[in-house]
Amino acid sequence: MSAADYEIAIVGGGMVGTALACSLGAQGRRVALIEAYPARPWQPGGEYDLRVSAINRASQRLFERLGAWQGMCERRVSAYRRMHVWDTAGKGEITFDAAELGEPDLGHIIENRVIQETLEACLPETVTVYRPATLETMDVGASAVSLKLNDGSELSAALVVGADGAHSRVRGLAGIEREERPYGQKAIVATVATEKTHQATAWQRFLPTGPVALLPLADGRCSLVWSAETELAESLMALDDEAFRRELGLATELRLGRILEIGARAAFPLVGSRVHPYVKPRIALVGDAAHTIHPLAGQGANLGFMDVVALSAQLAETRRDAGSLRLLRAYERARRAENEITMRAMEGFKHMFGSRVPGLAWLRAQGLGIAGAWPPLKRVLASRALLGSTQAPTPRVEGGPYK
Repeated sequence: MSAADYEIAIVGGGMVGTALACSLGAQGRRVALIEAYPARPWQPGGEYDLRVSAINRASQRLFERLGAWQGMCERRVSAYRRMHVWDTAGKGEITFDAAELGEPDLGHIIENRVIQETLEACLPETVTVYRPATLETMDVGASAVSLKLNDGSELSAALVVGADGAHSRVRGLAGIEREERPYGQKAIVATVATEKTHQATAWQRFLPTGPVALLPLADGRCSLVWSAETELAESLMALDDEAFRRELGLATELRLGRILEIGARAAFPLVGSRVHPYVKPRIALVGDAAHTIHPLAGQGANLGFMDVVALSAQLAETRRDAGSLRLLRAYERARRAENEITMRAMEGFKHMFGSRVPGLAWLRAQGLGIAGAWPPLKRVLASRALLGSTQAPTPRVEGGPYK
């Protein structure tokens, strides 16, 4: 059996891997996309996915260039125009408003399944999808990488990209080390109905045990992301719906009134991680395969999409060897510092707002008050959340959906 030959093989067909396949396919490159799970189509009018992402403007622009944004809007997205953050003990509060920036919104809450399906619909003909299939072996040679899949397929590619999540098979086979920082928390996710309207506002309260967020959905409900210390999270998950609604109402100080309904709940442990290096000869990692962060600001998916932009831009610079270590190191330099800064910032917020040190609550309140009362600082913070801190270059393509 002869191996199918590609320029690039992407292992992991989640949101980030599929976005990368769209981007590289639009450059006219021959791409293999390998995904372990069968397709799970989004059903119009169906229940909301438990996993949602807060998509900032930088990711939105990527979707627009890929020709996917309109399709997402036609399925189901929810713009949020304000973000209200407050602290438990210190009583500090701050509200960010898109109108203060002259923007229509601060971002969009989109179900991961909507993002996934829409990107899949935009895959160019130059992309071949292997699904369901998993990577079994990987042999890195001087000019190509040989791959064997569990369905018997054999492939070769000049470059293999690991977009296969926090437990990346590519990373393991490549011998790239991963540093983990367990946060001692679990995130509880669910869809909830509240007594009061969400006002197109993302609500987040910092508790000593972790932040709780209510993110606005298009049908008037909210997506809950409650990060709590592991023992507390497990006790909350053990409650019946009535008791859980009551605890959630207390945690959010009834800012949206009583919690009227709670859908299915799920919880997953929170772990920060980073790898070193991001790249090796003919190997590159993107998204959660390279880094994971605390979800308190919803930046994890956006960082992965900016990896896509940066790697696509580097590959667009040349039609020569896609697995060149020099090229891949340029991608790593473009992304490592930004990802590290964001990770440290999220960890800093987690420790600052979760600290029980006497007097720190007062300092937190003062900090939120100063930020809210000083328009220049407030605009900087709001712009960072809206635009993403990395303004990566737009990949050049020959034809394709880019404008």
